[in-house]
Amino acid sequence: MHALWRLAAVAVAAICGIVSAAGIEDGEKRSGFDFMTPQTQALQADDMSNPGMLWVLQGEQLWQQAQGRADVACSGCHDDARQTMRGVAARYPAFDAATGRPIDLAGRINSCRAERQQAEPLAPESDALLALTAYVTHQSRGMPITPATDARLAPFRDNGRRLFQSRIGQLELSCASCHDDNWGKRLGGSVIPQAHPTGYPLYRLEWQTVGSLQRRLRNCMIGVRAEPFAFGAAELVDLKLHLTERARGLLIETPAVRP
Repeated sequence: MHALWRLAAVAVAAICGIVSAAGIEDGEKRSGFDFMTPQTQALQADDMSNPGMLWVLQGEQLWQQAQGRADVACSGCHDDARQTMRGVAARYPAFDAATGRPIDLAGRINSCRAERQQAEPLAPESDALLALTAYVTHQSRGMPITPATDARLAPFRDNGRRLFQSRIGQLELSCASCHDDNWGKRLGGSVIPQAHPTGYPLYRLEWQTVGSLQRRLRNCMIGVRAEPFAFGAAELVDLKLHLTERARGLLIETPAVRP
């Protein structure tokens, strides 16, 4: 097993170990959907077959359930999510005045639980948090990603760009090494995508479950033998802020399906 890992590490370094270039031109932007097999594309496209829809349906139920000491549901403040949440996910991460830094959608859900519902926060990657995040994001499916233009986000977005371009881990690779410079090439039989966050939370066949972008970022860090940031870390939110700017104009697909 260790021998296989070493071979995989060498392959990653050989394919992705090129100095980072400027990035991907707008005309070349492509969703990960475009790199999938027709079978996986069909699985995502059919809501009756897409396994991620189970989390969306669970989120719809949770949206209407009263929670916490305040005994209030999300719908108690926000009414019908199909109307009030339309386009919201397309603008996240957003600036949070209370903390003075960006907050992603999952963080906003937990913030609302604490402030409005007087409820305990949902654990990272818990079914409930993934379901609510998927349900809210699903209301923006088919809409273009339109990152917030709030000037207060600029230094955090810049930090996200720096993190994306920084070489890390024992393999000394950056996110850009693979996803800017070598997208479309094959690594271990799979096509390297451009890493646009168009479908999170998404159902990953490798995971056999739904997961967040933070989970995927942590997996990538482990893959290059780097110490991953903790769930909820500021660095992961900054990275997401950069990734959404990088994906500006691409359509939201949640719940996407990926290999």
